[in-house]
Amino acid sequence: MYGILSYGNMIGDRVRTEAYARALQAVVRPHSAVLDIGTGTGILALLACRAGARRVYALETSDAIHLARELATASGFAERVEFLQRDSIGVELPEQVDVVVSDLHGILPLFRAAVPALADARKRLLAPGGVLIPRRETLWTALGEAPATYERRMAPWEENSFGFQLQPARRVAANNWWKPRHESLRILTEPRCWATLDYATIENPNAAAEIELQVESAGTAHGVVIWFDSELSNGVSFSNRPGAGGPTIYGCGFFPLKQPVPLEAGDQVHLSLRADLVGDDYVWSWNTTITGGAAAGRVKAKFAQSTFNGEFRSPDTLRRGAANFVPRLDEDGEIERFVLSRMDGKTSLEEISSALAEKYPGRFPSWQDALSRVAELSRRYSR
Repeated sequence: MYGILSYGNMIGDRVRTEAYARALQAVVRPHSAVLDIGTGTGILALLACRAGARRVYALETSDAIHLARELATASGFAERVEFLQRDSIGVELPEQVDVVVSDLHGILPLFRAAVPALADARKRLLAPGGVLIPRRETLWTALGEAPATYERRMAPWEENSFGFQLQPARRVAANNWWKPRHESLRILTEPRCWATLDYATIENPNAAAEIELQVESAGTAHGVVIWFDSELSNGVSFSNRPGAGGPTIYGCGFFPLKQPVPLEAGDQVHLSLRADLVGDDYVWSWNTTITGGAAAGRVKAKFAQSTFNGEFRSPDTLRRGAANFVPRLDEDGEIERFVLSRMDGKTSLEEISSALAEKYPGRFPSWQDALSRVAELSRRYSR
C-alpha cells in the first residue's frame, strides 16, 4: 500500500510522468473514454482530462481514491472523472473505453496481478481498435557489480560483535531480491533481453528464459540485475536501465548471487531466470553457472536460488498447505466465521461486537474490545 510520500515521488519523477503525459496527449481525442487502472491519487486521470478525454473512469482499491477525487475537483475535472473504488477485474463500466492507461509496476512490471488485470481489461473493457498505455515492456538482464549494496544486505549474517554464528540466516537473505541504488551498480556483461510483455496479446503472467551472457569487463559479480524499457505509445518510451539517468521511483531489480564471483573479460554466464505468479505474488528463480578463467570451460561458480527459499516457512506451515491436508478452523478462524455470518445487511457492527464478546469473553472482555476486530472484517468484506 502506497503512502502520500510514494505518490508524491511518482508525480515528481518527471521522466516517468512526462512520458505518460506525452503518450496520453498523442492518443486521446475529444470523444475518448479512458480507463485508468490503479489511479492512486489520480495524476494519470487528470492528464487524460487535460489531453481532452470526454470521460475518465479511474479505478483504485485503496482509500487514496478519496484524495484523488478531491484533487480532481480542485483541478476542475470533477465532472469528467468517475472514481470507482474497485479492482478492475470484474468491474463493469457503462461503455467500452478507447484508452486503457495504467502504471501497475512495483520495481518491475511483473508485479502482483498486473498482467492478469491488463489482459482482462483488454478483452472486456477496451473497445475494438482501442489503445493500451503502456503497450509493450521489455525486460533486460545482466550480471552486475555492487559491493556496497551486497555487503549491506549480507554483512549482518557474516560477522557480528556478539560472536554468534548466523550463517543460516545468510542463506535466507541470499534468496531475496531488492532495489539497489543505480549509482552503486556497474554492469559487467552485455545485456540480454529476458522477456517481452506485449499487452496487446499477453495472457500468461509468467516469464522464463535461458540466457547466455558474456563478461565484457573484469570485476566481481554480486548479482543478476533486471530492468525494463517501457514503450507507452508511438515514439514515447522510457527506460530504467542503470546508468541511463532513468526514473528514480522504479530503480531496478537486484538478485544477489550466493557468493561474490571474480570475473575476467571473456567469461561465460548461463542464466536460467523465471518468474511465476503464485497467488498474489511472484516466485522468482535465478540459477547461475559461470565458466571461464585460465582453463576454458572451467566452472567458476554454480548457484541455484529462489525467493521460495527466502521466506520463513516452517514444516508445519508447508504441511498445512499440502493438497492432502484436511483443515479445521482454529479459534481465529471460528471468530471470523462467527462475525462474517452475521454481516447480513440487517445487523449493526455494535450488535455483532456484543454477540462476539458474549461468545468469546476470554478474547473480548467487552463489545468495545470486539469492535476493532469486527470493524476490520467489515472494511475488508462489506459493501
